[in-house]
Amino acid sequence: MILRFVYTLLLTLVAPLFLYGLFKKKPGKPSVGKRWREHFGITPRVNATDKPIVWFHAVSVGETLAITPLIKRFAKANPDKKIIITTTTPTGAAQAEKLSDIAEHRYMPLDFGFAVKRFLRTVQPSHLIIVETELWPNTLHYVHQHGVSITVINARLSEKSLKNYQKIPSIGSLIFKNIDLLLCHSKQDAERFKALGVSEGQLETTGSIKYDVDIPATLLDQSKQLRDSFGSRQVWIAASTHKGEDEVLLDYHQRLLETNPALLLILVPRHPERFNDVYSLCEARGLKTVRRSTASPILEDTQVYLGDTMGDLLMLQGASDVCVMGGSLFEGKVGGHNVLEPAAMGTPCIIGPSYFNFKDIVEKMVESNAIELAVENRIFDALSELLANNDKQQQLAQNASDVVNDNKGAIDKSITLWRDRYDV
Repeated sequence: MILRFVYTLLLTLVAPLFLYGLFKKKPGKPSVGKRWREHFGITPRVNATDKPIVWFHAVSVGETLAITPLIKRFAKANPDKKIIITTTTPTGAAQAEKLSDIAEHRYMPLDFGFAVKRFLRTVQPSHLIIVETELWPNTLHYVHQHGVSITVINARLSEKSLKNYQKIPSIGSLIFKNIDLLLCHSKQDAERFKALGVSEGQLETTGSIKYDVDIPATLLDQSKQLRDSFGSRQVWIAASTHKGEDEVLLDYHQRLLETNPALLLILVPRHPERFNDVYSLCEARGLKTVRRSTASPILEDTQVYLGDTMGDLLMLQGASDVCVMGGSLFEGKVGGHNVLEPAAMGTPCIIGPSYFNFKDIVEKMVESNAIELAVENRIFDALSELLANNDKQQQLAQNASDVVNDNKGAIDKSITLWRDRYDV
């Protein structure tokens, strides 16, 4: 009780800064707008239904994309349930709205007791499923107190996080005592949770749901049509880039253009509020750039195609010959992004030295010769070598596809375990 009081006091101090960043309007970034009240638990009632309400929570775009195949499969298998999905960010909300035919979106209430309790009184969920480890102490406490079962899927715990929890054991106890079921990414994750005192009855190992990438046939068709529109020229994509990476990758592209003048770069910044800045950066370098959002034609002299629309990354990856994964260029920074997406689209991928968010997956792919891992000063060499070697491109793509297919099944296993536990 005292620990939660101290935590809530600290949260009160930092919440204004968090909300300022969340609500601040930025060009190209979706806005929370009039829905800001939802962050304080003032949320609309779920559309009239007598069905039990199942609540899925994902933080932002990445988590929403990861949980989308699970929600689709769950909805199909459980037509007698009503689904809501919460996100914290407006970009996550924009992605979640694409599921509006099977799930209603709400913003996640802030981790204050009054906001969480107000949300629970309005929505009245029967179950909460959290993707990854978005574990807020007050939310978990009041959801558990409300009699709502809590399951965490794709649960991960790094060695670093384990050591941090062990420094103040009471924090781990405060969080994990309220969780009914942790569906772990790997056996190693399960062992680390166990080291924190989580009981075996709370733990199951399912593998990563990220291997269960959902690729609709329509998406493959769109990707092929875009690729055909590029003609015979080579195309590489810099996917989900962060500030500081665009400059480096544009340097690489300009060097490559010296010997391969027809080469096209698809550049996709991670955050929509950076779209305009990255476009200006391309223009300042004299690169002939087309923005996807303008629907302008890609001409023979187009050198950069800026992916400044939401939700098109998979399709753009499938239209490329080689992918360089953003968020990975600088050691110890962002930690990389989902390398299984280009793998599922049949595009060979290069990742830099910062990939701690996908450590297990990247290491498995490296062992299978399914991805090119390069230290920061070797990324250009790896890119130029891969563009020049079609056989290697095909081999990496095939190996990556094999890794994805060999490790699928986490969604089915998660649903089965959950159904057996809660009879849903």
